[in-house]
Amino acid sequence: MDSEILLTHNATQLRQAIGRKEVSPVEIVEEYLNRIARYDTKLNSYITVCGEAALSMARKAEEALSNGDPLGPLHGLPLAVKDQFETEGIRTTGASSILANYVPGEDATVVARSKSAGAILLGKLNMTEFAAGGGDHYKFGDPPRNPWNFERTAGVSSAGSAIAIAASLCSISLGEDTGGSIRGPASFCGIVGLRPTWGRVSRHGMLPFSWSMDTAGPMTRSVEDAALLMNVIAGHDTKDPQTSRMPISDYTEGLNGDLHGLRIGILREYVDGPGLNTEVTDAVQRAAEQLRLLGATITEVTLPMLLEMGTAYGIVSESEAGDVHANWLRTRYRDYGHNIRRRILAASLIPGHTLQKAMHMRGLLRREWFGLFNEVDILLTPTSPTPAGRMEYVDGISDFEEAHRRFGGSGSPTTPIAFVGAPALSVPCGFTSDGLPIGLQIVASHFREDQALQVGYAYQEATGWHHERPRLG
Repeated sequence: MDSEILLTHNATQLRQAIGRKEVSPVEIVEEYLNRIARYDTKLNSYITVCGEAALSMARKAEEALSNGDPLGPLHGLPLAVKDQFETEGIRTTGASSILANYVPGEDATVVARSKSAGAILLGKLNMTEFAAGGGDHYKFGDPPRNPWNFERTAGVSSAGSAIAIAASLCSISLGEDTGGSIRGPASFCGIVGLRPTWGRVSRHGMLPFSWSMDTAGPMTRSVEDAALLMNVIAGHDTKDPQTSRMPISDYTEGLNGDLHGLRIGILREYVDGPGLNTEVTDAVQRAAEQLRLLGATITEVTLPMLLEMGTAYGIVSESEAGDVHANWLRTRYRDYGHNIRRRILAASLIPGHTLQKAMHMRGLLRREWFGLFNEVDILLTPTSPTPAGRMEYVDGISDFEEAHRRFGGSGSPTTPIAFVGAPALSVPCGFTSDGLPIGLQIVASHFREDQALQVGYAYQEATGWHHERPRLG
């Protein structure tokens, strides 16, 4: 097999080549395993690689092809998942010392559905401890490194998923997003990441952080790959009663270049506010102009209260995490990293009336949010106000301003979307002068992932940023 196929073919194209018997699932898995062995000693995207098990699954996939058996939509595609998803017979650590030897007895629903659709599990991907924010040392080896610049962060917390896709160390991947943990790493690593509507995708078998915001979603090379994976993982699950019963359409059907009649609003707060990198802002404005050329109507919209939601988001998410971790904090206090321990303990001291005020603010934001979608169909923002920063560890906080910045996250365009439970797609939209990727966040109304994917696909095909690959040496 020509090894370049892994660099030139996205998952959709690779699946088509497998169906035509132009490439063998066994050869594909072998080549991915070779790339992991060659590059991941530097990138550190994997915690666990399932080499022998993946080859065994690949041989079964090849046998099915030879026998002319019905093939699933992901047949033969090597999948890697954030180590937040439980996997039967394979350890699931959550990147924590506490779960270092935890081996689940069943797969998370999204993993089970992917495998039933023919995906081959390559391994479990690196992440920040328990999917919390960064600042702590990683528990399983060196920190994950951005493939575009090894001295830069790959984002939090689905770092390994973003790296593995960007560096062609797997074909498709699953991440988890609480406040931006799919979209941020996708932006920093130049890939596609989709946070679905809260409740659209099952969370059964996914280690929790914040029950009212945690969401599983695709991290892929292209928009059509994300749509392909969404077709498999979306939909009601009896094991997760919080999943929606709304019908699921074929997300790949609406992927075309025509945006005529679509109303797109640029959120002023995130293109004309404090702390924005000018190269990021310029890239988003150019993307908006490209969408106008594709037929969309572009306007500017504003929702000032967005910039006041960071602290409210932090109060709710950290309080929910404190509840999840209450027992381990009592019994295994020292096994936590300094920063996650500090955050969750601090959240346990939040008075009830303060949490209630944050929930009230959340309700106000939701009301204003739905009002925006009376004016537009899609919102545009940068995914991150800056490109990937340098990797750093944070051993302490010395002043109020630093504490507020880290707790509130008020400048992030990703957290308010999570706070209201809406879907959002990050797609590559350019590079800085230093060669760092820039992400465009395409936000849709609740349960309209199809519209976000439609806009993302049209933009992708008109620009081609998703074809760029990092040079790994």
